[in-house]
Amino acid sequence: MKTESLKSTFAKAIAAGIMIGTGGIVYLMAENKIIGAMLFSFGLFTIIRSGFALYTGKVGYIPENNPKYIIEVITTLVGNIVGTGLMAGLVLLTRIGGKVHENAQNAMIAKLGDGMPSRFILGIFCGMLMYLAVDNARVCREKNSDTSLVFGTVIPVMIFIISGFNHSVADCFYFFAAYPDIEGILYILTVALGNAVGGMLIPLMKKYLF
Repeated sequence: MKTESLKSTFAKAIAAGIMIGTGGIVYLMAENKIIGAMLFSFGLFTIIRSGFALYTGKVGYIPENNPKYIIEVITTLVGNIVGTGLMAGLVLLTRIGGKVHENAQNAMIAKLGDGMPSRFILGIFCGMLMYLAVDNARVCREKNSDTSLVFGTVIPVMIFIISGFNHSVADCFYFFAAYPDIEGILYILTVALGNAVGGMLIPLMKKYLF
């Protein structure tokens, strides 16, 4: 994967965070969670089509790149956090902010009530799905298959949301929209690590086992 300037990465990461925040808003506002999960996928689809930088989309490619790429991944995560924080801060100032805040609180209460091993493992599952979604998009671009790109993006997102898997960037939005605190920061870091392990799992298997 070609590396780019950190300034460009950071800007694209903020844009990606904004899109994930948009997905988080529609999910929290949706009465039907299956519809909400499907609409949430618009965020990832836009990120892929627009070339924005998403942590869970980049971290799986660490095994294929030189060590400098890790700095790009970390920069991406920071930018994603900024983007989700911006979206959360803005939506809380609107007439729908109360409902978003209430539903985000309920989501984070459940997540923070989870044990550390569960947080980490659910992060692994989500990281694996996000790698598959992004890698599917890469293959679809090469084959000019837009239909497969859409399904390959929507389905992994719906699976991770409906299954209750942990996505560090989406959870950042819920965290900011609910109540930022020290415990929440530890939760995000644990999930981000789980996403990294899950994202690199299949690439490492391909490299050393297949």
